Amino acid sequence: MTATETLTLLACQISIPPMTSAAERDAHLAASAAKVRAQLEAADGKVDLVVLPELSSIDYARDTFARLDEIAEPLDGASFQAWRQVAQVHGVHVSYGFARAGEGGPFISIGVVGPDGELAGHYDKLHLAQYGASMEKEYFNRGSHLFVFEVNGFRLAPIICYDIRIPELARTLVVDHGVDAILHCGAYYRDESFHTWHPFAIARALENQVFFLSLNRAGETYGNSLFCLPWQDENTPPVAFAETAEEFRLITLDRETQAKARRDYTFLKDRLDDYRISVLSA
Repeated sequence: MTATETLTLLACQISIPPMTSAAERDAHLAASAAKVRAQLEAADGKVDLVVLPELSSIDYARDTFARLDEIAEPLDGASFQAWRQVAQVHGVHVSYGFARAGEGGPFISIGVVGPDGELAGHYDKLHLAQYGASMEKEYFNRGSHLFVFEVNGFRLAPIICYDIRIPELARTLVVDHGVDAILHCGAYYRDESFHTWHPFAIARALENQVFFLSLNRAGETYGNSLFCLPWQDENTPPVAFAETAEEFRLITLDRETQAKARRDYTFLKDRLDDYRISVLSA
């Protein structure tokens, strides 16, 4: 199988400390970048794309969000500058989470920087969570666009945490925009909704026949990231990450795995173009 038929991810379930200032954010960014650089050096050129979780630049906490006037940043801010250096030195793409300042903001965002050091684009979270340990509608505004990018010819799209629970988003990315893999980055706290997250990830992968990385941050109240294949059964279960600890995992996507799933199980092929059809009722 040639390099253009595969895509290798470095999925980073990282720890994020408490913080209430831009200086603490920047210190965390430097520490995270150092960890990722060490992993990339050990991988010896095998990685195409580094993926980090939701808001990977800052803590997910009220004390932090209360300081968004200082901690939120523009597209070319501290997070971009930190990860562009990693991307350029190691010849990889990096997908990272940050709080974005700007007109209409602040937003919970994902940025992607390429090996040329240029911003490939960004995605602002469409669906804001306001239940359990989540309080996003109190601090953030929702986004207004999708974002699709390519690495090694694979079409990828980021979605963020609560986005997973709205099936139309993943379906649109696959059916209308030809996405091969969805990068679902979260900050899943162990509240009452935590144990419903994995079934959603598995369902989104299976129903759309895509690779689905569902990446959480590390920590006592986080962890348990998951990577799902386009087809899963008792012989091909999802790839489970550490329960709470930091973990950096290499994951390789290949075209034949997806093609076989779509040949053997024709879910997408058998869809109707439109389900707004007649309803018979008694």
